[in-house]
Amino acid sequence: MMAVLRFFRAQGRDTGYAWRMKFLYIFCCACVAAVLAQTPTDESAAVLQAEHEGCVAYLHGHAEKIAIFLTDDYTLTNSKGEISMAADDIEDARSGRVHYDVFENYDMKVRLYDGHTAIVTGKTKIKGNAQGKPIDIIAQFTDTFVKQSGRWRLAAGHVSRLKE
Repeated sequence: MMAVLRFFRAQGRDTGYAWRMKFLYIFCCACVAAVLAQTPTDESAAVLQAEHEGCVAYLHGHAEKIAIFLTDDYTLTNSKGEISMAADDIEDARSGRVHYDVFENYDMKVRLYDGHTAIVTGKTKIKGNAQGKPIDIIAQFTDTFVKQSGRWRLAAGHVSRLKE
């Protein structure tokens, strides 16, 4: 603040008590706005909670919970451009074709749109086996959530495998 005062005094501008109080008020408002911008909203926390619950469902192979987590028309596009549907993920969990020892998301960021759509970006550590083949990867993901009947559900995802 002192540097700003010196600058304005050098310009010949008034830097009296009233000016300093206005400056302090504006500075405090800017600080509060910056803090609030970094604080997750209740909705973004709810989206992250849904994302976490989805990871747990996949980790434990709970087909019923995966079905609740995904929209009926869910699609996932992998880094090879292959598309899978909700029914594929549910059947993989039900049959045991895919088993996860680790399924963890991290470095996540949430963007909310109109209170009913959210985009989550982040990374996922996956370890386990798929159809008898071991998997141990880290993937960058983009997930699109929609709010249906008060619940955040995953409508679409895209993953790209990161180089180890």
